[in-house]
Amino acid sequence: MSDTPQMVYLNGQFVALADAKISVLDRGFIYGDGVYEVVPVYGRRPFRMPQHIARLQYSLDGIRLGNPHAPHQWEALIADLIGRQPFADQAVYLQVTRGVAKRDHAFPAGVTPTVFMMSNPLVVPSRDQVERGVAVVTAQDNRWLRCDLKTTSLLGNVLMRQLAVDRDAVETVMFRDGHLTEASASNVLIVRDGRVIAPPKDNLILPGITYDATLEVAKAVGVTLDVRAIPHAEVMSADEMWLSSSTKEVLAITTVDGRPFGGGRPGPVFRRVWEAFQRAKSGAPVAA
Repeated sequence: MSDTPQMVYLNGQFVALADAKISVLDRGFIYGDGVYEVVPVYGRRPFRMPQHIARLQYSLDGIRLGNPHAPHQWEALIADLIGRQPFADQAVYLQVTRGVAKRDHAFPAGVTPTVFMMSNPLVVPSRDQVERGVAVVTAQDNRWLRCDLKTTSLLGNVLMRQLAVDRDAVETVMFRDGHLTEASASNVLIVRDGRVIAPPKDNLILPGITYDATLEVAKAVGVTLDVRAIPHAEVMSADEMWLSSSTKEVLAITTVDGRPFGGGRPGPVFRRVWEAFQRAKSGAPVAA
């Protein structure tokens, strides 16, 4: 393993991770007052960079925080960060907070946002997980009502993710008012009668970049799509259920609340879409 220190970006400078420091009065630390993005990188090529930058802008607008960089500046900084890492497949994490100020709930005036970026090796699902599927648990979605903003205020998601860990599962699939929302760190889609059904991108779910990619890939290989509210009973009786996220890509769920789901193995529509997704992320034509 290399002894070269991991380089990160903080407020205009690339520094060793151990040397990156922020004030304890940063509003990201005090209030979780910030937003973030995670950009998957395959072979040093960011996947869907424009979409990630657009979602970052959407989240910043949602919390009324000015964007410190134009899209081309973000792209240049991220490319520079990627180039400083020794690994080809990466997960770039970037975070913008409202900055350092005296503790007061109201927005401070004239404060410079804190910008932090780091990149780690991209860990995607193992071959065993792809072949066998994964386990999830279910719970009522009790988070706030702006889940469409990718904010650093993630305690609700953390508690849901820990619920899954406590039960030896990879995710918690959530329902609000009897309908599917998402998982703690993933979007959720189902399959019925060969049709992929996804919850609408409203304020109750994160508008996933991989959610969009999965639907586009599915459509490209001839799968019919349906985006609408999905009742709990329909989810639990589906033929297939999937997770999608920047690090999970698209992944089949085969155990729910300790019981086999969908026959206990990834279904045929999943296999078709997963293979097409692998082609899409490598830049190859999606249709085989």
